[in-house]
Amino acid sequence: MRLLLVEDDTMIAESLRDQLRAEHYAVDWVGDGEAAQAALLVHHYDLVLLDLGLPKRDGMAVLEGLRRRKDRTPVLVATARDAVSQRVAALDAGADDYLIKPFDIDELLARIRALLRRAAGQGEPVYEHAGARLDPKTREASLNGRTVELSAREWAVLEPLLARPGQVLSRAQLEEKLYGWGEEVASNAIEVHIHGVRRKLGADLIRNIRGVGYMVPRE
Repeated sequence: MRLLLVEDDTMIAESLRDQLRAEHYAVDWVGDGEAAQAALLVHHYDLVLLDLGLPKRDGMAVLEGLRRRKDRTPVLVATARDAVSQRVAALDAGADDYLIKPFDIDELLARIRALLRRAAGQGEPVYEHAGARLDPKTREASLNGRTVELSAREWAVLEPLLARPGQVLSRAQLEEKLYGWGEEVASNAIEVHIHGVRRKLGADLIRNIRGVGYMVPRE
């Protein structure tokens, strides 16, 4: 899953980026509202982690612009603004959640997982299909109850497909979910990672839709 981190404090941003990447998220970081708006116009993100007190363009303006464009990308506001009126204003403007700094990283991760589940139309905290099971909280994968070790990239390829059975994702869409800015993408990277998933969790788990992309078929 690919996240956009919008935070002007360099120390906070670098710490968050490292912790999110350790959880297998691809993370792009921008430090002002104008850069955030530009990134959101060009790239598709699974979630935006948005500070409000930003230079050049306030976080509320970024949020309002996103919703005016009918962009439904989940937005988790993470800010030091703690007044009830500010929380109400952000939620009414289209934020999906609101977290006040300083916050615990485990709570942040739990809220991110919840928003990603909601965006995928998933109520359960784990993804299961044809005996394969992914637990985003523990980062554990299993097949028919047997633990399977997936690499970070294999996990990142499988999770968005398993979260939405029946939805086809193109190679380019999967690459966007795996790699942030500045990360080199090998020409056959997606095929290599999908081959690894099939070898570990079954050849039929991910189906190749010729000329279109990949999907996990509905049961």
